Amino acid sequence: MVRQVSTDLHAFEIVFFRNLLGALVLVPWFVRGGFSPLKTRRLWLHVLRNGISIVSIFTFYMALILAPLAQVTALSFLGPIIGALLAALFLGEVVRIRRWAAILFGFTGTFVVLRPGVDTIEFGAILALVSAIGWGFSMTIVKLLSRTDSSVTIMSYNVLLMTPLAFLAALFVWQWPTWTHLMWLGAIGLITTAAGLAFTQAIKDSAINVVMPLDFFRLIWIAVIGFVIYGEIPTIFTWIGGGMIFSSATYIAYRESVLSRANVGQDNAAIHPPT
Repeated sequence: MVRQVSTDLHAFEIVFFRNLLGALVLVPWFVRGGFSPLKTRRLWLHVLRNGISIVSIFTFYMALILAPLAQVTALSFLGPIIGALLAALFLGEVVRIRRWAAILFGFTGTFVVLRPGVDTIEFGAILALVSAIGWGFSMTIVKLLSRTDSSVTIMSYNVLLMTPLAFLAALFVWQWPTWTHLMWLGAIGLITTAAGLAFTQAIKDSAINVVMPLDFFRLIWIAVIGFVIYGEIPTIFTWIGGGMIFSSATYIAYRESVLSRANVGQDNAAIHPPT
């Protein structure tokens, strides 16, 4: 849908309307709790995170417009891998040999998708990489923020800061949308919001090693859509490299989940020692 509406509207404007709908979703929280979701002692981190996130979303949408859809989707799986690498480098998280191997395996998958030196790396693919790197940085900052702020606070600042930032960027390329455009933009906002909420709930209700493999279906669906609508045929290297990147991201997420449960178990044991 992003590519469909991009024939008439710039990616900056598409991102603005996507975030505007997200702002409307937050209205019930503020009606019920006033401005309590905005209480934070780390405003500067929220500003930094959303500055990075807006660049990540801009580049992702522009990549969807310029590059094959399956290739962009495959490279988007790189975000959690970069996040794990940054957490090890800057947050002091302990990463043992198996997760380092998974990180290396994921980055190798990127080379398989792009094949530098064999194929020319298109600008759209570069934008997809920039987006994944930005997502990794954003995830790392969220880990920092989650130590002191609730998920509602993080989401509230995410929408309230990104919407005006996207609007400022959209002003330079503004074109008044038609009712047809607004229909597409509304669908984009609703679907991305619903998908985000569904994925978050899935992570809460099910084990990460159950949920993450299903996320790979994104690559399958987008490959089908890209072929049916745009005649795009993903290369075998997109499938192999995308599978490598996704497998790496899934393993890293699984190990982090296991270690998190182990730490909770240790904390509970310390609070309630066996008698």
